[in-house]
Amino acid sequence: MKKIINQVENIVDEMLKGIVKAHPDHLKRVEGFNVLVRKDAPVAGKVALISGGGSGHEPSHGGFVGRGMLDGAVAGEVFTSPTPDQVFEGIKVIDSGKGVLLIIKNYSGDVMNFEMAAEMAEMEGIKVDKVIVNDDVAVENSTYTTGRRGVAGTIFVHKIAGAAAEEGMELSEVKRVAEKVIANTRTMGMSLGPCIVPAAGKPSFELGEEEIEMGLGIHGEPGTHRESISSADEITTHMVEKILSDIPFDEGQEVAVLVNGLGATPLMELYIANRKVAELLEERKLKTVKTIVGNFMTSLEMPGFSVSIIKLDKELKELLEKTADTPAYK
Repeated sequence: MKKIINQVENIVDEMLKGIVKAHPDHLKRVEGFNVLVRKDAPVAGKVALISGGGSGHEPSHGGFVGRGMLDGAVAGEVFTSPTPDQVFEGIKVIDSGKGVLLIIKNYSGDVMNFEMAAEMAEMEGIKVDKVIVNDDVAVENSTYTTGRRGVAGTIFVHKIAGAAAEEGMELSEVKRVAEKVIANTRTMGMSLGPCIVPAAGKPSFELGEEEIEMGLGIHGEPGTHRESISSADEITTHMVEKILSDIPFDEGQEVAVLVNGLGATPLMELYIANRKVAELLEERKLKTVKTIVGNFMTSLEMPGFSVSIIKLDKELKELLEKTADTPAYK
């Protein structure tokens, strides 16, 4: 295993210190906790948003802390849910009295620990609510979930619900917007190979030289099937058709697209895939009003990518286009 690390047990702590050093105008760390919050937190008169999960998915989630997106992000150990006390501490720091919305990816550990933190916050008199993101169309249940997994489409929830909160909406309204994003977002991923979790020191799964896995999760959970590698266009077509078959799209529907790298895929290949995504959507007479390409929800150094598509109405489109200022999304 070749990785640029020191002691395995210090990875998350040292990473968070490095993130804050890189973005001192956006972020500060809650002392003694693996929690990053907005430099100006708590923001008076504003509903606060917090998300998080296991580390290893950078820039998620700390990279999306800032004006117009998250107020706080909680980092667990690599591929491990953050503990309830870490989440609770984040909630306390970002709450301005107007309430806190928890944005949780659907993984059993994340859901359980964020819900426990919410109960702790409510006992302290903090108004909290939650949404659970489940955008992955690959499988109905998986290794770590009941129901669909929450994957890269979570970025749309951060962005659009974050804009709603920045606009001054109340907690119930921000939650309504977040739930609308979740209901209209679908994602499908694929991988050419595994990642290596530092503490394990070996590949998370094995694939043959000519094999790819379709529909796997961001921790390497099994997908729908393995197949021989084919062209970028054939792979992308399979992924987009899986998404479009899962939710009705009418001709003329406005959509936004996220082509997300899993950590070891060159931008060149992501843009090649995006070219085909655009062609397929044009063939279906769908109007793409925003396209995002890059590494947003990674899986350490996994080679592969995912495609997320969101159906937009007037409200979601306007909020998506609002300005954000975070380390990983402007």
